[in-house]
Order: sequence, then C-alpha cells, then structure tokens
Amino acid sequence: MRYEKWKDIVAISGSEGLKLIKELNDESLSGEWEGYRSSCLNIQYRVIYKIENEELYVKVFNLNP
Repeated sequence: MRYEKWKDIVAISGSEGLKLIKELNDESLSGEWEGYRSSCLNIQYRVIYKIENEELYVKVFNLNP
C-alpha cells in the first residue's frame, strides 16, 4: 500500500478505517511511543502517527523502512 492511499483512507474514515484493513496491521504503540499508532504501508515501510484532539488531525512522526 502506498502512503497516498493510506492518507485517503484516513481522510475518508479516520483511524477506524485503518483498523478495518488487515494488511495495514494498524496498532497502538507502547513504551516511548505510547499514545502513537503504527500502520504497515508495505513489507518495507511503516508510518508512525498520532491523532490529536477529537478532530481528525493526523500528525505523521516517522515514515521509515
């Protein structure tokens, strides 16, 4: 999955939409990343993000292989 497609899913249905797509393996993180979420874009890339407030405001902190 590409980052652009990931952004489309977030814009349309928020984090709930990400949770519905199993290949994204969307999950909450713990430890130093507690409060953040992670999605697998493909076998090589993962995006780490945080949703702030009750509005749909996604802040991407890391996009890495």
